[in-house]
Order: sequence, then structure tokens, then C-alpha cells
Amino acid sequence: MKQILEQLLPLLVLLCALFNVVLSQQDVDELVHVAPNVEENGRERLLSAKPSASQAVLGGRHEAHGGSEKGGHLVQEALSILQGLESSRRRSATRFDRPSGFLSTTAYYAKELFFLLFMNGPSHDQTLGTTKEQLKLSQPLLKAVRLLEVSAKDNNSDAIYLLGEMNFHGKFSHPRNYSEAFRRYYDLAAFTGNSTAQHMIGFMYATGIGGAVKRDQAKALLYHTFAARGGETRSEMTVAFRHHIGIATPQNCNEAAYYYKRVADKAIRYWKEGPPGGRAISKHGYRLAENEGGVYGEGASASSSGVNAKQGGPTSDSHAAFDDVLEYLDLMSRKGDLKATLSLGRLYYDGSRVLKRNLKRARSYFMTVAKQYWTRDGKVIPGDQGIEKLAGKAAGYLGRIYLRGDGVEQSFEGALTWFKRGIASGDALSQNDIGLMYLHGYGVPKDAVKAAAYFQASADQDFAPAQVNLGALFLDQGDVSIAIKFFDRAVRHGNIEAYYYLAEISDQGIGVDRSCGIATTYYKIVAEKVEATHSSFEAANGAYEEGDLETALIGYMVAAEQGYEAGQANVAYLLDEQKSRFLLVSLGGILPFNRPRKPFLRNPELALLYWGRSAKQLNVDSMVKMGDYYLRGIGTETDPEKAALCYHAASEYQQSAQALWNLGWMHENGIGVEQDFHLAKRFYDLAYETNQEAYLPVTLSLLKLRMRSFWNTITNGRVNSIRSEPESKKDRSFSEWINNFFDPDHPYFHDDDDLTDTHTYDPIPGGDDYFDDIEDGIFESLVIVGLAGCLVFLLYYRQHRQLVHARAIQNQQANGVNAAGPPDTPGREGAAAPGEGERGFFPDPAEPEFQQWIAGGIAH
Repeated sequence: MKQILEQLLPLLVLLCALFNVVLSQQDVDELVHVAPNVEENGRERLLSAKPSASQAVLGGRHEAHGGSEKGGHLVQEALSILQGLESSRRRSATRFDRPSGFLSTTAYYAKELFFLLFMNGPSHDQTLGTTKEQLKLSQPLLKAVRLLEVSAKDNNSDAIYLLGEMNFHGKFSHPRNYSEAFRRYYDLAAFTGNSTAQHMIGFMYATGIGGAVKRDQAKALLYHTFAARGGETRSEMTVAFRHHIGIATPQNCNEAAYYYKRVADKAIRYWKEGPPGGRAISKHGYRLAENEGGVYGEGASASSSGVNAKQGGPTSDSHAAFDDVLEYLDLMSRKGDLKATLSLGRLYYDGSRVLKRNLKRARSYFMTVAKQYWTRDGKVIPGDQGIEKLAGKAAGYLGRIYLRGDGVEQSFEGALTWFKRGIASGDALSQNDIGLMYLHGYGVPKDAVKAAAYFQASADQDFAPAQVNLGALFLDQGDVSIAIKFFDRAVRHGNIEAYYYLAEISDQGIGVDRSCGIATTYYKIVAEKVEATHSSFEAANGAYEEGDLETALIGYMVAAEQGYEAGQANVAYLLDEQKSRFLLVSLGGILPFNRPRKPFLRNPELALLYWGRSAKQLNVDSMVKMGDYYLRGIGTETDPEKAALCYHAASEYQQSAQALWNLGWMHENGIGVEQDFHLAKRFYDLAYETNQEAYLPVTLSLLKLRMRSFWNTITNGRVNSIRSEPESKKDRSFSEWINNFFDPDHPYFHDDDDLTDTHTYDPIPGGDDYFDDIEDGIFESLVIVGLAGCLVFLLYYRQHRQLVHARAIQNQQANGVNAAGPPDTPGREGAAAPGEGERGFFPDPAEPEFQQWIAGGIAH
């Protein structure tokens, strides 16, 4: 082993050198091409995550007093020292983001292997946080801390607050010490009633972070309530969520609605304070597990299997990385594909989780499309008119850019010009935004009637902002029912303003019955959409990408306490004992070099707590994880019955194949439920029906199950073995059978299963289905002909019997007359009446029997 390592060492050194060269030129150029200004944006994110000392004390949520308090001059001197220090310490944790490219990827894994072989020391069993003995401060930082401590002894609120922030968040490279941070926050709350300090105390009681205090949900609710009464938005969210689902207090819909409304009012106010049309809202609250296909991996998790599986084949865009899609669109745009050019403009204008907004580049793409259709003076260029719709959409975005001043100087005149061009092409965005201009008088005279006409035209194209604007006009006129219809349509697109209007209507009972549940739900959605006012997701995501899991964990915890389901799932995911980030970690004690799990990530009780809260917000994978924890006794005592309940809840409507398979295993072994081989088979079958990727585990499990069932049968075991289920036959009366026989198979009365048939349509005429239809038609025709023949035979047989009976009566009557007649008629005995033997099958209409024959046919 030693010789192998000695041979690998030079190669590793060479690969590390290549890594530096590749990153210095090739990868940097690639990153700049795909997402420009990444370095500047990264620095801005770090500065926002770790504000300067003046921002921490004099700005933000803490009310600064400057030098007005005793010891204020010491605080100012400490601030001057801290401002000279580097605002962010270097991350010591290993980065988890993997570079793209062959050489970069090879160098990445070479560094990982080098760390595992030579740089991995023994683990230290320590709790989250840093003790006083471990604090090693630089001389300038130590001087600043001592100045702040002297000022804090004089109860200077700025000094106390800054010391708490430095010990809790590790600002200005100060090591974390959660016990010291709790003491500082407690002192600040006791002396001044500071709402931020009260929020932090409530947070620490709720999570027990760092072991500074024992978890106490009642005290957490108490301090959060104090902070919420003081206007602390984060605590308002927390208190609302606790009343919403009942944490340390009974569920109270009215209290939840009250606090969520306070946050929603701030959120909608923040949104409306932006440019015309509202601020651009960015979403940063994502589940970390989604990057790996879910908690259980791609295909095994409910979030990436069944109805949530990626549709399309392996070569479709659904399996492509975003960078690949962006590169493909860029290539097509360079070739002159205007549709790809417009798509690039929209991507850069809207921005996303993986692509930063770039308004300058977006405007360039939109202008490229517009120039292909209009000249500089607005005349249409003769030629291909197929790009009219694309040019109209580009004009709408260009008009919005000038209307809002996105990356350019705001110009109502320029916006109006582009909107008119877009309206000529029927663009819904142009119709809505020019309606805003007339409604508010942006560069044009106010005209509500004309604005409503534009809103109506845009709403007819199912444009959500126009539907909200039109609904608001109807609401102002007192027509609540029509306004609600427009708001409901806009809600389908996730429009924040529509949610707010519906929440207000439901909460106040305007035109409808008051519904506290609907109001609370909609207020919560509005509050969670505007993350910029209170959320810590952006800073947590940045820390996670840089490998600083402790900072990321704290950020996700704050969001989780506010009720964000994504935050709850992320905290549980980071604390999950059953997940290993690297393959080498999962081998545990087998390998001599093992990267141990960080001490602050060893908290299974807290993981179970957040799995449960996430499951209450309908996260199926979190519900399955709860079952796993109860089944294995992780973070709690082993309770198979609770595990079975969790799996049953997750398997409703066949959402989780993993939960169905677990139930099959539990019924097979009699763990937590009654042992039943037949029921176990049914759950295994349902798991495969839910997710066909479970074919292999289900097949192996069924093979083992059938062997056990066979042995149980031949040995007369007490377990219910696998048996064939007979088809159930419904007992029907004779009248029901007759009605069912004559009931036609009308195509509009098929079963519901026929409406959800997922069989692939075969577009080739003359396929197997075509011949099956022909065979079915021939068979039905033969049956009808046979039944008609039987009916004709029965009629013939009936008439024949009646004829024979009539002849027999006539013969008897004739014999009686001959016997009583005169002797001078010997030659007429037994003679038939004229024409009687030639009458045939039917009687003649002139004969008396004809009426009897008709009456007999009608009667029968």
C-alpha cells in the first residue's frame, strides 16, 4: 500500500499544478462567457451575507445609538479597527461544487483523494460552537473585542449587539461561541427590549443550537411573540407558523392569519415600491435534495419518480443540464434562429437560480429580434412575415425595460413607442403595460376606460398581470364576483398580487363568507414569495456552495423556523444520519481514511423534528424519512407502528413507491403490522405500478416472498399465504340482467379508467387495433343475424301449431255433421270445403279466421 501511494504522489502533484493552470485560463473564460460578472456578483453576495460593522450596528434591524450612550467612543474606536479587517474569513471546509470539463474534474478528484490520503486528521468529538479556550484572535481583532467588552459593561446596546452578532455569526473572522452569543442577546433583550435580540433568543430556544440552551418550544414562542409585537418580521413569520400548525400552542387560525397578514402587508408594500409593474422577485428557497434527484436519489424519491419523473427520452431536453441548454440556444442564436434569440433574452431578463439577471445582455437579444422586423423609424421590413409574433414579444420586453428603467434610463416615451409596435402584433405584455401607463398617467393622460380596454385584451390572452389589474378595477366598482373570477385565473400562474387580493377578500368576507383557512394560506404564500424582506436563503445557499455547512445550516434553520418547507427539508437533509455525501464516507470503518461527519451535523433528534414539520406541509419524501427514523430508532425510540403510519400516509394515491415497498417488507416480516404474505405481495405490486424503475427490487422481493409463501403453505403455517384472487361477481336480479343486456355500449358512458388511458396512440393505419375492431364488428353482426333467425323460427313454429290445431277442430266438426246428415249425401262425407286444402300458410282476408289470426299475433 505504501509503495502504491509513493507512486501516486508525483501524479497527484502534477494534476494539482494542471488544475491551477486550467482554472486560470480555460475555465475562467468559460465561466465569463456563460455567466458574466460572476466574480463581482459573488463578492456582493458575501458582503450581503456578512455586512460591515457599521451596517451591523448602525443599520439593519438594530436601533443604533452611536455615541449617545455611555462607552460610545469605545464602540466607534472598535468599529474603526473592525472596518480595517477582512470582512469574511477563508472557508476551511472542502468545496462541494464540482467543476465541469475533463481536466478540471480530474483535478478535482485528485485533490479529494490527496486530502483523504494525507490531509485527513483524526476526528474531534466536539459540539457545535467554539469554547473560550479555543478562541484565537488576531491582535487587531482582540483589541476591538476588548474595547467592545469594556463598553458592554456600561450597558452600551451597540456594543452588546455587536458582540452577540460576532459570536453567533462569526463576523469579522471571530470564532463562533453560541453560549457567549446567547448571553449577549439575553442581556440586550433584558436591558432594552430589543426585538432582534428577542428573536435570536427565541431561535436559540427553538433549536438548541450549539448546546447553548436546552430546547424549549414554550420559551421560544414567548420570545418570538415579544419580538413580533415589536415589529420583527422574522418573528412574525415564526409566530404565525407556530399558530398555524400548533407548535407549543393549540392551533389558532385567527392568530395565524393576523401575523401572516402583517408580513404579507409588508411584502406587498415592498413589491409595489418598485418600478411600474412591481419589483422583480427572485426565489432562492430550493430543496438541496433536488440537486441529487431527491432524498433517496434519482428515480427512488417521490420528487423524481412516478408523476414527478422527468418526461421524455434520455436524449430529450428534460435530461439536459442548464448550461447545455444555454449553450445550444446561444449556438442557434448565432445561426440566426430568432426564436432562440428571444428565449435567451427572456432567460437573462427574468433570471433564475442558476443564471444571474443580466439586463444589458437581455436588451441586446431583444433588440436583435426587433431589428429583423422594424426599421429605425418603425416601418416593417418587407420579407418574411413569420417573425411578426416574435418581434411583438421582443417589443413588449423592450417597452417594459424602458418603462421600468431596467438597466437603462427610464423613458416613458420610448416605452410607449415599443408598446405600440407590440400591440400591432397582438402582444399581451404590451397591452397590459400600456394599460398601466394610461391607468397611472405614465407619460400619457390618465384614462381608466382606455386602460381597462387594454387590460381586457391582454387578459383574453390569459396574461396574469392583466387579469389582476382588470380584477382590481372591478373590485373598485364593487363587482366582487367578477373580480374574484379574474383573481382566480391569475392565481393559476402564481401571481403574488392575485393571492393578496383573494386573501384580503377571504379574511374580511367581502362579497363572500369569511374563510380564515383560505386567508391564512394565501397570506402565507404572499409572505413567502417576497424572500428579500426576511429570508436567509440566499446567504445560506452561498455558504453551502462554498462548503461552509455550519453557516448554511444556521441560515436554513432560520428559514425553517419561519415556516418555509424548503428550509425545513434542507435542515433535515443536512442532519440526516443515513445520507453520505461521498461514497468513501459510507464505507465507514472499512477504510482507514474516512472523512468523519462534522460534529454540528450530528443531531438526529433535530433532523427528525424538521422531517416531521416538512411532512406536515405535504412533502412525501419527508414523510417516508420519518418512517425510516421511527423504524430504525434514529433520534427517537424504535416504533414500527408509527413507521407504518408514516408509510401509509406517504403511499396515499400511490405517490411514493419507496413507502409502498417498505409496507410490503413490513407485512412480509410482520414488523409493526400483522404478517401477511398476500398483503405484502399487493404492496410490492403497487410499488412497481407507481414507479417502473422499481422493477429489480420488486422482482427480487417477490421471488423471495413466493418462496416463503410456498414453504408456509406446505408446512401449514399460520401466515396468510399468497393466493389467487377470484373475480367478484355481482348478484343481479332478472330485470337488471335484462336491462344490462339491452343497454347499448354508448361511447359517452365509459368508465373513468378509459378517460385516463395512458396507452400510446399508434398513428400508423392498419395496425393491430384496426384488425381487432374489424373482428369485433363481424362477431357482433353474426350474433344479430343468429338472434333474428331464432325469432323467425319461433314465429313459424307458433303459426304451424295454430294451423294444426285449427284443422283438427274443423275435422271434428265435419265428422259430427256427416254423422247426423240425411242418407241422400253419401258421396260428401270427409270432403273438404272448396279451396280449403289450397289456403296455404296464412288465411285469406275474406275468411272468418283472418281476424282471429291478427288478434292472436298482436296478443303474442
